[in-house]
Amino acid sequence: MTVAAPVLAAVLPADVDDPQRPSGGNVYDRRVLARLAGVQEIAASGTWPAPSPGDRAALAASLAALPDGAVVLLDGLVACGVPEVVVPEAGRLRLVVLVHLPLADEAGADPALAERERAVLRSAAAVVATSAWSAGRLAALHGLAAVPVVTPGADPAPLAPGTDGTSLLCVGSVTPTKGQDLLVGALARVAARSWRCRLVGPLGRAPGHVSLVRRELEKHGLADRVRLDGPLTGAALDEAYGAADLLVLPSRAEAFGMVVLEALARGIPVLATDVGGVREALGATLSGEMPGLLVAPHADALAAALRDWLDDPALRTRLRGAAHERRRTVPDWAASATALAAILEGVRS
Repeated sequence: MTVAAPVLAAVLPADVDDPQRPSGGNVYDRRVLARLAGVQEIAASGTWPAPSPGDRAALAASLAALPDGAVVLLDGLVACGVPEVVVPEAGRLRLVVLVHLPLADEAGADPALAERERAVLRSAAAVVATSAWSAGRLAALHGLAAVPVVTPGADPAPLAPGTDGTSLLCVGSVTPTKGQDLLVGALARVAARSWRCRLVGPLGRAPGHVSLVRRELEKHGLADRVRLDGPLTGAALDEAYGAADLLVLPSRAEAFGMVVLEALARGIPVLATDVGGVREALGATLSGEMPGLLVAPHADALAAALRDWLDDPALRTRLRGAAHERRRTVPDWAASATALAAILEGVRS
């Protein structure tokens, strides 16, 4: 399905299609833009949100080359760190900034990024958030009056068959924000029980954190039970989901949690930290039952929930049933594209 939209240009990170650097933001951008007609894509090379002077200049040149009045959708990771490039164009271009996670909310981020992001967002014709939590957060941080929300969807997927409950899966870049160190700490606390775990996601975004995770695995004698698979896409990622009993998302911050929808689309229950928009992503069945467990972002809380999951067959059965029911109401990407197209049409009008 292709949705007609008034987009003339979309500015994306240049690695949006790099299979070695998959991310929720990249998947969102690609799935939505694939359903919008007539988009001129601009690939912004650089280490965003702190690019080199050359990459900053290249982005400035790309924006300057666009005609007056053009509607330009910018990924917030690229736009929000460079107000000196974006803000001067706001007078002649109709800028729409798509924010996945406020820049300063990334673990270890420079607090000064909040001020730079504020300048960009206040200059834009529209700001779009990917969750209601993010919209509220942006409004509070930057004094924005109204931030429309376009939540992610999920690709159709087969029902995961499940095993004996011992197959755990964590999907996300191995970074402090995603909290794999918290998960390792939790797994160390339940080491006496039977389980196996796969950590799927890029290993190059935060090498120091990857080293920490590896050291902790060795320290607790878990290196043979926890696999760091690196990035997986396509059939390999489908296989990992298909073999999983429980998705574990131990994030310290999360705008939405697209992997939650990906798991639910396969009927896989979720254990996640109750941060950001994760509760929104998890949702509930029509009868109000949650298809997973939400806990505080601490190793002890994760460990307690893992004990409950591993020790209680009735709980596993109940959560699997809820996940199977929730699977029927997981939204698709066409709905996301339609919602974004309507916002862009309003900016153009």
